[in-house]
Amino acid sequence: MLTLKEAAAWLRLSERSLYELARGRRLPAAQLGGKWLFPREGLARWLAAQADAELAARPDPPPILAGSHDPLLDWAVRQSGCGLALRSGGSLEGLAAIAAGEALAAATHLLDPDSGAFNEPAAREVLAGRGVVGITWAWREQGLILPPGNPRKLAGVADLAGGVVVAGRQPRAGSHVLLLHLLTEAGLRLEQVAFLPAPALSEDEVAAAVAEGRADAGFGIRAEAAARGLDFVPLIRERFDLVMARRHYFGAAMQALLGFARSTAFAGRAARMGGYDVAANGSVAFNL
Repeated sequence: MLTLKEAAAWLRLSERSLYELARGRRLPAAQLGGKWLFPREGLARWLAAQADAELAARPDPPPILAGSHDPLLDWAVRQSGCGLALRSGGSLEGLAAIAAGEALAAATHLLDPDSGAFNEPAAREVLAGRGVVGITWAWREQGLILPPGNPRKLAGVADLAGGVVVAGRQPRAGSHVLLLHLLTEAGLRLEQVAFLPAPALSEDEVAAAVAEGRADAGFGIRAEAAARGLDFVPLIRERFDLVMARRHYFGAAMQALLGFARSTAFAGRAARMGGYDVAANGSVAFNL
């Protein structure tokens, strides 16, 4: 139990404001012996309810799935008939679109180097206090996409320095963030890598640059390398999530998409594309 002063400090309200709320029976409180007392757990539940009510009062965002590009997700959105429009601009852009009310959900694969966690730290930072949930879409293999036969015999990111032309991604893409982390671990700076002048805006553009001979290597997913008959060197396994407000998870669009992802057609497509592990698809990755 908290006193009036303690509860006001905990809620960051003035004592007068808290007193008026308690007197009006607008939050959990009890008056004993002329003093107001407040149950901490009851206040926490009341505060969460206020936040959810405030979110519910906001206008619904447009039915847009923003964020990172993923070919399996693209296919599932079309096949499921969920009605979502895709706006691929990178994982960080997707989270920003949710924050701005411009998208219903965001596709993300952002590694936090300090904790080793995917997506939750970034969502917590960008969408603090918004009541969001992360739903696992798939685990994907990320690595080097290379010409057939790997003529330069590249084995890791350390080999990208020294005249290798690399197809890179835009700065707000999860793949760029991940590559920067791997380069740092290898003791390389971003400026030591010779990237193509224009960054690729999607996974398939990375593979296309390698297939067409415009780049000696690219950093992307196995599925795109396999689709073009290119070599692939796996470097890391990443979790790809769909992030959204909790209430939008229960909406018709997301339920249609996630329902389709439980079908045998979806599992078969993921297996044929390669580089995907969809066993955890639809599970809750984090709940903020």
